[in-house]
Amino acid sequence: MFAKVRSFGVHGLSGFAVTAEADISGGLPQFSIVGLPDSAVKESADRVRSAAKNLGFAWPPSRITVNLAPADVRKTGPVYDLPVLLALLCAQGQLPSLDESRAFAGELSLDGALRPVSGILPMAMAAAECGIKELFVPFENAAEAASVTEVAVFGAHTAQEVMEHLTGTHLLSPALPASLEALDDEELPDFADVRGQLLARRAMEIAAAGGHNVLLIGPPGTGKSMLAKRLPGILPPLSRAEALECTGVYSVAGMLPPGSGLMTSRPFRSPHHSVSAVALSGGGTALRPGEVSLAHNGVLFLDELPEFSRDALEILRQPVEDGQVTVSRASGTVTYPSRFTLVAAMNPCPCGYYGHPTHPCTCTPSTIERYRRKISGPLLDRIDLHVDVAPVAYEELSSQTPGESSEAIRQRVLAARSIQQKRYEGTGIYCNSQLPSRLLRRYCALEPAALNALKAAFNELGLSARAHDRILRVSRTIADLDASRTICLAHVAEALQYRELDRKYWYDR
Repeated sequence: MFAKVRSFGVHGLSGFAVTAEADISGGLPQFSIVGLPDSAVKESADRVRSAAKNLGFAWPPSRITVNLAPADVRKTGPVYDLPVLLALLCAQGQLPSLDESRAFAGELSLDGALRPVSGILPMAMAAAECGIKELFVPFENAAEAASVTEVAVFGAHTAQEVMEHLTGTHLLSPALPASLEALDDEELPDFADVRGQLLARRAMEIAAAGGHNVLLIGPPGTGKSMLAKRLPGILPPLSRAEALECTGVYSVAGMLPPGSGLMTSRPFRSPHHSVSAVALSGGGTALRPGEVSLAHNGVLFLDELPEFSRDALEILRQPVEDGQVTVSRASGTVTYPSRFTLVAAMNPCPCGYYGHPTHPCTCTPSTIERYRRKISGPLLDRIDLHVDVAPVAYEELSSQTPGESSEAIRQRVLAARSIQQKRYEGTGIYCNSQLPSRLLRRYCALEPAALNALKAAFNELGLSARAHDRILRVSRTIADLDASRTICLAHVAEALQYRELDRKYWYDR
């Protein structure tokens, strides 16, 4: 007796088709699962046996072999519990043969209840590509899977509900796609709470308008963390394509709350400085996405930047430059998206008060040197805006007048992003920070005075070619905020002032 049931697995962020084949033959009672399963899949045998008995189905005293095809791809996790159970029941004749346009995924508890699993969204996308018409998943995963509208998704609380639907006893209702509604701005920290810091606020607006990376340098208590945490509140809302990408990453990582659908707000990740290079980039035995991928389409905030290990900081080079990170391990190679806005904060010295107008610095020159050299030149080159966050004057701090709200800043950001979307329509570019070097001359033409200023700064500051290109991109964003078609001297001058801090702190000594 033989039967097969379709299912899906996940490798990286891509789903792939899996067929659970069950064969019941004569011989001593034995239950074996083949097809390159990991430990969680092998343990499926005990879960399936207990669930079948507790649901009232007879367990055959025969030799049972289950093959998860294709056999040359490793299968991980408990997602195959439900399809294995259904394949066995079909092989015994306790269920009718299942149409190949149906697929199943879910973990079984010992009493037959279905538990949510990770990676359902990539599986649903793969199901749509494979022509699957109906996908059965645990109820908590239904809203997530229903985001793929090409497939009818049915959520069930127990395996018994799935069987009743298949036999026509009691039909399940298809899950509805989750709505993509932006998070209320009131739930996000507001820039109105920030006192003073006009230069830093302007830099954050430019970063949001063009998707640029920012380094905030200043003494303790000047509001660097406050500024970083308020950046998501002025970013544009997630598009549906971006929401699907973010949800896919969090789904694979197992970090979506049960019952949730698409993510509606841009992620904000702030790992501690003790984070390992692997936790930052992703990997491990299961090749899970790291912090740089969990921040995809959002903000990655690294507070106390020099306290991160050198290995962790140098890991950032590829994702910051390419918008993706490739993780290679003995178990395989996967590529995760990592297009994020990097916001880093640091003190100018170990004690934090170098250059402070009233608080003396207690660090020796050699100590300051070692501290600053923890940030390599190549990493600095990949950060567009270097912002000096000065101490706030008492008059500004005690003022009862609130600063400009995030909503007002966001309107200017949205206007600048709209200009960029029209300019780059059909190119796959969504903001100025993604503009490749080969297109800079086309979209970043400078007026003669601006060109001369950039040339003088390039020679005087000893900027790299990468820094030159990033200055052009920032200048383009500043011009977009001014609704200017051309890049003028004022736009380049403002962009250049955000490149001087690395010379001040790292070279001019």
